[in-house]
Amino acid sequence: MESNKIISALCYFSIFFAGFIVPVVIYFVSNDYEVKGHAKRALLSHLIPIIALPLFFVAIFSGHVGTILFLGLISALLGFLVVIWNVVMGIRVLSR
Repeated sequence: MESNKIISALCYFSIFFAGFIVPVVIYFVSNDYEVKGHAKRALLSHLIPIIALPLFFVAIFSGHVGTILFLGLISALLGFLVVIWNVVMGIRVLSR
C-alpha cells in the first residue's frame, strides 16, 4: 500500500517535471482503483492552464493592452493555483 501512495503523489508532483506523461502512463499501467483516480485528477488539473492559454492568445491578437494584462494575470494566477493545488494534494496523499 505504501507504494500506491507514492505513485499517487507522483501523479500530482509530476507537474514540475513531466506534467502529462506521468499521470497518463500511471492511469493505463496501474490496476489499483484509487491510484487511477488520483492519476485522472492530476491529469485534469494539469490540463486546466492549457485550456486557459487560448484566451491569452486571443487577448494578444486583439491588441488591447488592458485585455492582454487582464487575461495574462488570470492565466498566471490560474497556473499558480494549479501548481499549489497539486502540491497540496500530493502531500495529502502521502500523509494518509
